[in-house]
Amino acid sequence: MCPSRLVLEHVTSRWGVLVLAALLERSYRFSELRRTIGGVSEKMLAQTLQTLERDGFVHRDAKPVIPPRVDYSLTPLGTEAAEQVWALARWTERQVDAVQTAHKAYDEGKAQQG
Repeated sequence: MCPSRLVLEHVTSRWGVLVLAALLERSYRFSELRRTIGGVSEKMLAQTLQTLERDGFVHRDAKPVIPPRVDYSLTPLGTEAAEQVWALARWTERQVDAVQTAHKAYDEGKAQQG
């Protein structure tokens, strides 16, 4: 598998897109990020953050305090990726009506054929 495909998979995954988009706004603690995204399990968020950190998109800042404090933010590379993915997400939102119209036309054409 081509390395670029793996990176593309990470940034365009369901949770990857949402994590990158949220972190475009500001840095978050884990629990804040989970609430902001909504619907993501603790395990999936942890895996997504770890993957994005490994790829160089997310910075994990663990403060040596009690209780432990960990903040997540975007690296410069992560900001660039987030801006690209977020632009695609906004475009998708603007095109929902056109896609739904295409679905309807397709489904009606298939129903007439079969």
